[in-house]
Amino acid sequence: MVKSTSKTPTASVFTRLLTVSALLCSGVAFSQTDFSTKENPFYKLTDVPIPDSVMLEVGGLAFTDDDRLGVATRRGEIWMIDDPYQKKSIKPKYTLFANGLHEPLWLAYRKGSFYTTQRSELTKITDTDKDGIADKFNTVYSWPISGNYHEYSYGPLFLPNGDMLVTLNLSWVGRGESLTKWRGWMLKITEDGKMTPFATGMRSPAAFGLNSQGDIFFAENQGDWIGSGRITHLNEGDFAGHPAGLKWSGEPASTVHLERSSFADSVGTMYDYAQGKPHFKLPSVWFPHTVMGISTSAILSMDSDAFGPFKGQLLVGDQGHSKIMRTYLEKVNGQYQGACFPFREGFSSGILRMAWGSDQSLFVGMTSRGWASTGKAQYGLQRLTWTKQIPMEIKTMSITTTGFELEFTKPVDPKKASDTDHYKMTGFTYSYHKKYGSPVINSAPCLVQKAEVSADGLKVSLTVSGLRAGYVHELKINDLNSKNGEAILHPLAYYTINSFPEGTQQTHQHADHQKPNTTPTACGIDPDKSVQSQPATWTDGPDITITMSTKPGLKFDQELLEVKAGSKVKLSFNNNDDMLHNLVITSPGSSEKVGQLAMDMGLDGANAGYIPNDKSVLFHTCLIQPETTQSIYFTAPAPGDYPFLCSFPGHAFVMKGILRVR
Repeated sequence: MVKSTSKTPTASVFTRLLTVSALLCSGVAFSQTDFSTKENPFYKLTDVPIPDSVMLEVGGLAFTDDDRLGVATRRGEIWMIDDPYQKKSIKPKYTLFANGLHEPLWLAYRKGSFYTTQRSELTKITDTDKDGIADKFNTVYSWPISGNYHEYSYGPLFLPNGDMLVTLNLSWVGRGESLTKWRGWMLKITEDGKMTPFATGMRSPAAFGLNSQGDIFFAENQGDWIGSGRITHLNEGDFAGHPAGLKWSGEPASTVHLERSSFADSVGTMYDYAQGKPHFKLPSVWFPHTVMGISTSAILSMDSDAFGPFKGQLLVGDQGHSKIMRTYLEKVNGQYQGACFPFREGFSSGILRMAWGSDQSLFVGMTSRGWASTGKAQYGLQRLTWTKQIPMEIKTMSITTTGFELEFTKPVDPKKASDTDHYKMTGFTYSYHKKYGSPVINSAPCLVQKAEVSADGLKVSLTVSGLRAGYVHELKINDLNSKNGEAILHPLAYYTINSFPEGTQQTHQHADHQKPNTTPTACGIDPDKSVQSQPATWTDGPDITITMSTKPGLKFDQELLEVKAGSKVKLSFNNNDDMLHNLVITSPGSSEKVGQLAMDMGLDGANAGYIPNDKSVLFHTCLIQPETTQSIYFTAPAPGDYPFLCSFPGHAFVMKGILRVR
């Protein structure tokens, strides 16, 4: 047990470490869609002012018993905010409570003390003499670190009995690996420091929380073995999909009994591979990459009616897209599954943490340094308040023996709602492999055969054929409104099927899982823009060879390249980062346009490498895996400044440069 009684707010046993490496996949700072404007009448977003002298790069949020807001920052500080609701003054009071912490990325408060995870320990922080400054720092439990930049730690989340949960990121060495004990695990820790390895199979478990029933869910981001973002229900002894943490499954304390050696480099789909393996937990809800965010970052349950008509559902934040999604969950044959929906866009920076105020307004803490986000601010703190106006929304989406039942927040127009032409459904899934992420695979339409409206107009029962277990099912609703003519605010949903209700037609359950789409090239559709072999006419080779790579913080290592007009150029791009990248050269002034077009490609983007089919794209590499290199050959165009960027959704705002042709 480590203790300090210093009267400064610094825990001297901890070292401040600032990194610019990516905790999460990141987002592009282009203009938000008009959804944020349409959402304003229902959920009002306001800034909580931050003093100019405070860099509030939020890592954690927690309210105290007297309704002050504690904020942990990535810079190793804890700030206390008096009157964050701005009832007494438009400028809340900020007081530095503690600093010198080692990158705290969570904050909890219980019985007069704050708790946070630093890189290598769970720490209890107390102001024993009540002067507003922390003076006691207790190590509750510690774990080893290797020094790898990706070894972030999160928590604690308090369980009802007072036990705490923390999660530990995998290290990154060109792939996710557990370099020190329990990396890739969720740990359960008691107040007196007793630790039980709770579950594993995690890569970057930056968020976890409890639903209204007290069940545990954690959020995961796209990466190796992780085709897309998702949330997963966990019980003790569960395995959530990434095999690196199984390195420690043979330890006496382990509650997980799978072996790492049982995983090949690619094992088909996650659903198929999990069959017959006890405690292999499938995602409860997939969040399709680039469509429903790119970096899930916070989970919070709506346990009352004070935040709108969605009591019992989960809010899931997204760092890269600076937005919040909504999730409806149900149990089918004893396991959770459900649907995700858009909820609120337009936040000022990348969402990392959320906390309920005493008035049931939602405080949202943000940061984007080194990670980027659609919200352009480097950091921020905002408050989201329900205006008491109810939007026209899909409230729930439940599976039935014949398809789905949709419940709406307001009665629908019965004539339109009973017309199947207003509904379009597509099923798809992801590859389960050691590569980083996955394109959409096995995509196929589902036929909506019948739509029946309930007498009160609040529910529509859809009869659907072609549903498949282990698949995500996209629902798009077109030109459907309430009985009073109000359009659906977010006419989009994604339902993950893990199991069918008893009595479901067998044609659903035995759909073909193995028939793949045409193999995606991840390289656009025009091969002349991505020439990967030296042209035969270049008998003397290239006039100039340029070698590019990446550096931490979503950057190219060179941001200005110079060549002569008409010169023969060989450009070699080495992706030495921990995520997918490409390099796209555009016509002058077109970088933001190309970045937005890539963002708008949606589910089809990965198959084309997020290379828009647009004349503004001049030359490009493919979307390439981490730790790989690709060369392209082209003839330099006319003199001018030609932007280059990574068009992977979320990267273009910061990962860019200029090719200057003289």
